[in-house]
Amino acid sequence: MPAQPKATLEELLRRLGFAATVEEHMMEEGLLLDVKADDAGRLIGRQGQTLSELQYILNRLLFHHDDSAPKVTVDVGGYRAQARDALVKKAKEAAEKVRRWGDVVELEPLSAFDRRIVHNAIKDDPDIETHSVEVEGTDKKVILFRPKQ
Repeated sequence: MPAQPKATLEELLRRLGFAATVEEHMMEEGLLLDVKADDAGRLIGRQGQTLSELQYILNRLLFHHDDSAPKVTVDVGGYRAQARDALVKKAKEAAEKVRRWGDVVELEPLSAFDRRIVHNAIKDDPDIETHSVEVEGTDKKVILFRPKQ
């Protein structure tokens, strides 16, 4: 049985007690499900943590029913788009500091999802390279920006 991402997310939200509508959008990276709800803050959670967990659970459910199911991104009220824009801006500002001063710039620890956004934002810059580096004693990673050698 093929996975039905929109219907699965709607049912999951209903069972969690959220009155919400879900819009489906095809993106280059795959399927985006945008949730519209009155209680968006509870769905997003602190620093998007609840939203990330909801996305993880949805993808696990879909993959369980159909192991060829595409990965689905879940957004609530444009939160991910705004967070992505802010990360890209922060990455470009860090790259500009490296370009101007020639020093290494370190961003705060980021999730794998966020690190991927930063690396992709800078990948075509001819003067700057980025590297993820593990923070000693934790499982977190930071991104270092430095001039290309």
